[in-house]
Amino acid sequence: MTAEAANSPAAADQLTTELADLVFQVAGRLRQGFNAIAADLELPPAQALALVNLRGPAPMRDLADLLSCDASNVTGIVDGLERRGLVTRQADPADRRVKHLVLTQEGRRRRDLLGAKAHTRAAALFDVLDADRGHLRDLLAAVVNHEQRRP
Repeated sequence: MTAEAANSPAAADQLTTELADLVFQVAGRLRQGFNAIAADLELPPAQALALVNLRGPAPMRDLADLLSCDASNVTGIVDGLERRGLVTRQADPADRRVKHLVLTQEGRRRRDLLGAKAHTRAAALFDVLDADRGHLRDLLAAVVNHEQRRP
């Protein structure tokens, strides 16, 4: 292929399609691994995702934003976590209508275990890149940062 053909709009379109497909495949493998770890810990994927995103007391609305779902969906997820003894709901002292989610000791333990196991799986997935991992991180960060600056 000539340099001109490689830089053509058709080649750029094909490259974009391939990049999107590969990113989705990698994300899918990460998600499958995460879901398998969650299942090993007897957690549905949505509850596991909520658990790893809770760092400190947070309003349920914040969790809904993190999970990109409606607040009514978070109620069911939190109900399940609460039944498992992993979170508690505490009223906000400034506004009793707002409920903050607080991890229990067992919730913190499971969150940390889930995170550690997910990290181990991700490390194994990206191990093939060896020294290029940092370069891939920088490229993906550039895409994310560029997208965040868009209106």
